[in-house]
Amino acid sequence: MHKNSKILQPMGKIITFNPTGEYYFSKGIKAYHRRDYYKSLKYLQRAQALEPGEPMILCQLAIVYADTGEYKKSNELLHLIIEELDEEMVECYYFLANNYAHLGFFKDAYYHATLYLKLDPDGDFVEDTEDLLEVLTLESDNLHEEDAYEEEDLINRQEEARELLETGHFPKAVEVLNKVIGDYPEYWSAYNNLALAYFYLGDVKKANSILDEVLEKNMGNLHALCNKLVFAFYEDQKENVEQLTEMLKKINPMSSDHQYKLGTTFALVGEYTPAFFWLRKLYKQGFSGDASFHYWLSYAAFFTGRENFAASIWEKVLQENPEKKGHEPWNKIRNHVHGFEDHVDSIRKRLESDHLEERLFAWFLTSVSSYKDEIIASIDVTEHRDLSPLEEQYSFYIKTGLQMKEAPLLHAHNTALLMYKKHHPVGTSEAGLYLMWFSVFIGLHKKGISMKNNLAFAAAMEYIWHKYRNEKISQQEAAGYYGLSTSTLQKYVKLVTDYLG
Repeated sequence: MHKNSKILQPMGKIITFNPTGEYYFSKGIKAYHRRDYYKSLKYLQRAQALEPGEPMILCQLAIVYADTGEYKKSNELLHLIIEELDEEMVECYYFLANNYAHLGFFKDAYYHATLYLKLDPDGDFVEDTEDLLEVLTLESDNLHEEDAYEEEDLINRQEEARELLETGHFPKAVEVLNKVIGDYPEYWSAYNNLALAYFYLGDVKKANSILDEVLEKNMGNLHALCNKLVFAFYEDQKENVEQLTEMLKKINPMSSDHQYKLGTTFALVGEYTPAFFWLRKLYKQGFSGDASFHYWLSYAAFFTGRENFAASIWEKVLQENPEKKGHEPWNKIRNHVHGFEDHVDSIRKRLESDHLEERLFAWFLTSVSSYKDEIIASIDVTEHRDLSPLEEQYSFYIKTGLQMKEAPLLHAHNTALLMYKKHHPVGTSEAGLYLMWFSVFIGLHKKGISMKNNLAFAAAMEYIWHKYRNEKISQQEAAGYYGLSTSTLQKYVKLVTDYLG
């Protein structure tokens, strides 16, 4: 303002800019049209926070989630809209049909597609819906609305099984998944998860037989083929790895979910050229996927000679997960490791798990690792999240060797050490035993049950683990190895089996 101006100005008045939900919604739409899905999500999530009950914002957010492969999140929002917020937004049924089709739930897709046509016969998506129904009919010969899956029940049971797998309750996961398969004999995802459960239990033969059954009944099931490759890779079956790799290289999936599965599987087994092809293709389409997408893309780029691109993608990894610092592909650990205890990258990943038993297992692996000092020096998980009291005590003990305040933790550690004398190095099979133990420990600790008898708990875990793997072992054999009476073993077996349910 000119110094000679005689215009009086109000004192202390500040004009502020307060963006509304509509403002961020508009920016989200513009970013979406530019196929910048990451920014679109950020703007729409901000819009949702400002106007949480606005169905138009939620619907657009669901669309972006679907385009980035987050079908479960998308479906949750779409169901929220039509069930609680605005039942007249019938286009949500069309979006649900598309999502279920991508997930392989063809009957659910058929149900929602036909429901959309019934409720809005002149709607904007009628032609697209009819095209979708034509594709669905080609995928399955038995699609009728009245035969649709009991969707809510299936999703709930699927989520229950996933939680059980992630928390190390493998026997219970087997039970749940077998029931799901009994009710939904063509729900192939349950078979694939059941195979994973048996694999984690160390029963590789059973895991592979389930995948063979899937491929016999649902020829070309991509998730089953990818899982077979991963199993063969971890079992060091070089001939099977080569055959399955060549087979998968010939597959050209259309859905982003399948492309992502294929890309990450190739990256995991070290086939970085095809991994880069699929992950780079998804990246160019604006796909973001889950937290591991950029991680594997950076690895695939680096090991195919694209170092600058790998570095730029790694910056995204660190933005999403700062704790990944030190995991760069150019710092990839030694090519040969004897077991998980000497697999530094594996231990780091377990330390970042959302599940306490996985993190406790990682600290145990650290305690017996040849690279213990390197692991402790390279990562400080306390900087990235709050530790539970148990983990805080355990990590302090592993780092310093000083006595733990929580005596039960010392018993848990000593029990694991007793098992380690027999079950080392820790491979894929043995990992299931230790995960089960730390899961049991957490549960029994919460109930206030004493765990002082390390030998008895080690023997009980040994016996139960072999039984779950369908391996012959007598109670006398298990008890004798740890110098116990059979009656003592039976008492502790009951304690553990009661918890595992």
